[in-house]
Amino acid sequence: MTTAVKNPDQGGTAPTTAPQKSSGGNSLTAGQKPTWTWLAVAGGALAVGAGLAALMGESFSITGWLIVAAILYVVGMYIATRVIENRRRATDGLWRNLVWAAFIIALIPLISLLWTVFAQGLPTLLANPGLLIYDMSTTNGATDAATQNEGAPLSGGFAHGLIGTLMITVVATVISVPIGLLTSIYLVEYSRGGWFARAITFFVDVMTGIPSIVAGLFAFAAVQLFITTFIGSSPAHLQMVKMGLSAAIALSVLMIPVVVRSTEEMLRVVPNELREASYALGVRKWRTIMKVVLPTSISGIASGVTLAIARVTGETAPILVTAGFLATTTWNPFSGWMTALPVYIYRQLINPTAPADPLPSELRAWAAALVLIIIVMLLNLVARIIAQAFAPKKSGR
Repeated sequence: MTTAVKNPDQGGTAPTTAPQKSSGGNSLTAGQKPTWTWLAVAGGALAVGAGLAALMGESFSITGWLIVAAILYVVGMYIATRVIENRRRATDGLWRNLVWAAFIIALIPLISLLWTVFAQGLPTLLANPGLLIYDMSTTNGATDAATQNEGAPLSGGFAHGLIGTLMITVVATVISVPIGLLTSIYLVEYSRGGWFARAITFFVDVMTGIPSIVAGLFAFAAVQLFITTFIGSSPAHLQMVKMGLSAAIALSVLMIPVVVRSTEEMLRVVPNELREASYALGVRKWRTIMKVVLPTSISGIASGVTLAIARVTGETAPILVTAGFLATTTWNPFSGWMTALPVYIYRQLINPTAPADPLPSELRAWAAALVLIIIVMLLNLVARIIAQAFAPKKSGR
C-alpha cells in the first residue's frame, strides 16, 4: 500500500510504502522458538532413549536410559534452536545445558550418598535410640549373635565415639584457631611481602595438600619425641603416645592452613580506608586491628573456622594412628586411648564384634555414619548462620 507525501523541495508528492503487518503474528516473538519446545524435545529424547534401551535387551537399565535421554535432549535442543532461531542462540543454549548437566552430575554422588546413609542408618537409629547413650563396654560376640539369631535387642552404642570426637575437636580448635588467626594477621597487617612471609605462604599451601595420614604420623612422632625426652622411654611411657591430645595435634595440622587461608582472605577484604581513618585519629596499629579490622571481618572468620572444624570432624586416618580405639567412655584427652566416631565406624565394619554374625556391627556403623553426617551438616549450617549474624549491617540508604 502506497500513499502520497508532499515533497517540500519540488512542491509535488512522493510515493511512500506503508509498513506491512507480519504474517507470522507478533513481530516481537518472530524468530523465537515456542516456550513448549523443551517439553517436546525432552519427551522425544525420553521416547527415543527408551527405544534404544529396549533394543539393548537385558543390558537395559534406568541409569543408562536417563543418560542416553539427556544426551539426546542436549543435541535436540541445539538443533531445534539452530533451525528456529540462529546459530548464536543455539550455541548459548548448548553451553547452558552442558553447565546444567555438569551440575546434576555433581549432585548425583551427594544425593546417592545421603540416600544410602539415611536409608541404612535412620531405621536402626529410630529403632534403637540407646545407641546414642551407650558405649561398647557391655557388648560382645555373644550379644551380637543373640541379636542376629534370636532377635534380641541391638546392644551397645557409640556414645564414647561422640564424646571422643567432641573432646578431640575442641582441643584441636583451641590449638588451631589462635595460631591460624595470628598468622593471618601477620601476613596481612605486618608483613611487607618479604622472604619470611613468602615462606609462610608456601608452607601453608603445602600443608593444605598433605594427606591426613601424614598429619597423624607427624603428631605421633612429635608426641613420642616429647615423651621420650622429658618423661621416659619405657614401654609404659611409649603407650602414652596414643591419646586424645595426639589426635588433636594431628587434626590441628589439617585445620591450621584452612583457618589461615580463610582468615587471610577475610582480612584482605577489609577496606584500607577504615585502617587509614583509624590511624588518622591516632589509634595504634594493634588497637586498630582489634577494634576495626577484626570486627569488620568477624563474619567470614567465624564461618571459616566453623568450616575448618567440619572438615576435620570426619577424619579417620590420623585419629586411628594417634588416639587408638577404646570400648568405654573417657572424657580425658590427655591420658589414655580415646575413640572418635569415624574410628568407631571403621572398626565396626573392618573388625565386627561378632565376626560370624557381622550384621549388628554393620547396623551400628550405619547409624553412627548417619549421626556423623548430621553433625557435619549442622556445622555447615552453623557457619552460614554465623556469616549472616555477624555480617556488617547494611544501611537504609
